[in-house]
Amino acid sequence: MNLPFRNRQDAGRHLAAELGAYADRPDVVVFGLPRGGVPVAAEVASALHAPLDAFLVRKLGVPGHEELAMGAIASGGVRVVDQRLIRELGISAATVDAVEASEQHELQRRERLYRGNRGAPAIRGKTVILVDDGLATGATMRAAVEALRRLEPAWIVGAVPVASSEMCETIRAEVDDMVCAATPAPFYAVGLWYDDFGPTSDKEVCDLLRTAQETEAAQPIAADPPGESRVAHRMLERFSPIARHANDYDALIARARDARIVLIGEASHGTQEFYQERAYITRRLITELGFDAVAVEADWPDAYRINRYVRGQGTDPDPESALGSFHRFPRWMWRNEVVWGFVGWLREWNDAQLANGVKTGFYGLDLYSLSASIESVIHYLDKVDPEGAARARARYACFDHFGDDPQVYGYQTAQGFAEPCENEAVGQLVEMQRRAAELANRDGRVARDEFFFAEQNARLARNAEAYYRSMFRGRISSWNLRDQHMAETLDALIPHLRSENGPNGGRVVVWAHNSHLGDARATEMGTQGELNVGQLVRQRYGNEVLGIGFSTYTGTVTAAHDWDQPAQRRIVRPGLPGSWEELLHETGEGDFLFDIPKSGVLADELRQPRLQRAIGVIYRPETERFSHYFEVRLPDQFDTLIHLDVTTALRPLDLDQGWETAEELPETFPFAV
Repeated sequence: MNLPFRNRQDAGRHLAAELGAYADRPDVVVFGLPRGGVPVAAEVASALHAPLDAFLVRKLGVPGHEELAMGAIASGGVRVVDQRLIRELGISAATVDAVEASEQHELQRRERLYRGNRGAPAIRGKTVILVDDGLATGATMRAAVEALRRLEPAWIVGAVPVASSEMCETIRAEVDDMVCAATPAPFYAVGLWYDDFGPTSDKEVCDLLRTAQETEAAQPIAADPPGESRVAHRMLERFSPIARHANDYDALIARARDARIVLIGEASHGTQEFYQERAYITRRLITELGFDAVAVEADWPDAYRINRYVRGQGTDPDPESALGSFHRFPRWMWRNEVVWGFVGWLREWNDAQLANGVKTGFYGLDLYSLSASIESVIHYLDKVDPEGAARARARYACFDHFGDDPQVYGYQTAQGFAEPCENEAVGQLVEMQRRAAELANRDGRVARDEFFFAEQNARLARNAEAYYRSMFRGRISSWNLRDQHMAETLDALIPHLRSENGPNGGRVVVWAHNSHLGDARATEMGTQGELNVGQLVRQRYGNEVLGIGFSTYTGTVTAAHDWDQPAQRRIVRPGLPGSWEELLHETGEGDFLFDIPKSGVLADELRQPRLQRAIGVIYRPETERFSHYFEVRLPDQFDTLIHLDVTTALRPLDLDQGWETAEELPETFPFAV
């Protein structure tokens, strides 16, 4: 054979001549490894009169020497690594994971680009010829072979124009047949054996695949999707499209008629569409079903300022002013365009009610506001009971030694450097509860509401004191204390609303992250000993709870890289292989509401744990699998899931510098080489 080849097309024609035994066979399909393997495979497929497609694999390059492969990944979650090379170069596991995260983004991008809505051809029981433009380390070919094995072909043929004889024999041991058209020695590198070994573009790959589909020799193969696809397609009959029409959520609203608590989650704290759809559903729950409270993952005193505004009781002149207490990180969670609009709408709705009619409130569930809650308790008592205020000041003075940062209090008491203020915080709450009837009934409804606000601040101070001490004992204990406080707040809020608004009152819409509202018993969290609001309210209220989650496949999100850093508009990587996000995307339905089955064959299939993504106020795509995914049994987590396939970043009212420019992922991300 004359070497070097002129180009990849010339190499493909030479390789096809070595594969004549596979010509004109109906069971043969040719896969090219993008990008460089596809032009070679196109010539092979044409000569053999076989269908052509691309099989997606990405090399994992050594940082700083990307041409040297330390492994590869392929569609289906396959990863092949060269452990010997990794040990010799001293590459850490974290570095390998970071490179994989970057390449996974590119893998998913090419999948969408090359195939669009077209699924991969079925290969079960077929003969697959896997083509690349040459073999150097063989990592890419090995990853592709391992991924193909999972799809149950009858026979796998590896085929390359050029390779070293050693590598050809290595791959031969992993496939059913191996064809290397040329094995020059010494070998050195693939590119040496081509006159033109320039890069293949995405456009060239797309053009070749499109041309192959249009030719008579490359008729589409009958669909026979793998198991994942079959599950996805069985889900379709339980989908309702979301087209931003007025009746999109009619079935959901009907289902909420018997609910006392509707939990509406979010898969991130910074996605515009999650906030928009949640606000729209909430407006319908208020106007059509009479829900009289919105309780959110925000601090009690900060949210109560909004509550006073929407009920026409505060001094704030407009919604933006009412959001003014949200000035700490992450302020964009509440100071954003969607919440601003919802607060304005809620004020208008309440203003339109009769003077003695039910007005819907806005309440916070969280417990970070130790100092603000202490100040609120004292301020309330100063107005109604100066002697009680003096006692409260004396008790809460215990916290004065630690400054304004409650984490300082938590650290010093947890380490034994200072005595805790637990007895003082508990004592103040007990006193207020003992005097509830006296304080709450002084001046009718307004006094009762003000007392409830103060009592809840005292309850928050007690729970926050325990929470900040627990932070230094372990994440699980502090998480549990926080969610128990949020559930306890709901338990206090519901009877208060019923006393104010009558027996039909106390119907609450809860806004918080999926990780708080999806039943923890159905997740990896639960197996680790964590509980959450979703679990606690279901245990307390049973069938009176309706749980709604959100998910997205890709897009952008407002998030910081670390706590207290500026908010940025960041790219959300496509859902990982094996995740709920990928499965929902695979249906090709775009945006939809999924009525999750609780029993039957489909429910049993969906109870197999899958990864689910959770982005909070921090997003670290370079360690996404470990930072943002946990396993979930979806039918036991939520009642309904709203999937929005491509979403956009939440727009804050206060833009940090650089937010306007979307983050771009360079080819060498996360290594600046």
